[in-house]
Amino acid sequence: MSRRGARRNDDPDLMTGEEQDVLEPEESVGDDPDGAPRATAYVAADSRNAQGEDPASTWDARYANNDWPSNPDPLLVELAGHLEPGLALDLGCGTGRNAIWLASRGWSVTGVDASAVGLAAAADIATRRRVPLNLIKTNLLSYHPPEGKFALVVVANIHMLPDDSERLFAMATTALGKDGHLFVIGHHLDDLGRHGPPDPERLYTVERLRRELPSTLETERLERVERSAGGDVADPGREIDVLAWARKTA
Repeated sequence: MSRRGARRNDDPDLMTGEEQDVLEPEESVGDDPDGAPRATAYVAADSRNAQGEDPASTWDARYANNDWPSNPDPLLVELAGHLEPGLALDLGCGTGRNAIWLASRGWSVTGVDASAVGLAAAADIATRRRVPLNLIKTNLLSYHPPEGKFALVVVANIHMLPDDSERLFAMATTALGKDGHLFVIGHHLDDLGRHGPPDPERLYTVERLRRELPSTLETERLERVERSAGGDVADPGREIDVLAWARKTA
C-alpha cells in the first residue's frame, strides 16, 4: 500500500471527524490492472482508547497469528438480506467478513477498525472478490461518522466496558438515517471463560443491551442466541451470543 501524501478527505460518507486528517494512499489497495473494484484504505493517526490502551497492537497480533472466519454472520444474512442496498457502516470490521458480504450485495460499505493487519486482510479479500470497500483505520470511539447517512450499521463482536459501549451505540445510532437498522451481535455473559473476552464487564446480556441502546431505536429483535462457534444456529449450544436488531424511528 503506498501512502505518499496526506490530505483531508472531504467525502461526507468517509469523514472521520471535524478536525481529523486521514492519510489517503496515492493508489488504492490491491490495484488491479484488469480494472476490478479495489479496496481503498484511509488511515487515521491515533488508535488509543479512553483508558489509554492501544487496541490496534493487540488486534494486529491476533489477526496476524490466528485464522478468522471469512463468511458473514448468519444472523446478519438473515436480517439484512432482504433490505434494499444503500450506505452501510461496519464498526470494528476486522478482516471484513460482514462488510465484504454487504458490498457483494450492492451496498456501499465503509469499514472502520483500529487494526492495520485486519484492514489489510479485508482489503486483500475485497480485491480478490472484486468488490469495492472503503476502509478507515482509527479507534472506534475516536471516529465521527456523518450523521443520518447510513441505512445499516453493524456492530459485531465489539466488547467494550459499559460506558464506552453506550457511547458506541449512541454514535452508531446518530449515523443511521430514519428507518435505518442497527445490527449488534456479541458474546453473552454465560460464555465467560469459553468465548469472548475474560472480563465479565465486557460481555453482553439482553438486559444490558436493552439499557444501552438509545431510545430513538425501536427494537425488533433482542434475544439470547445459542449456536456453534462458527455462528450456525442449526448447531446450538457451543456459543452463546446476544443479538439486537433495531430500527431508528426518529
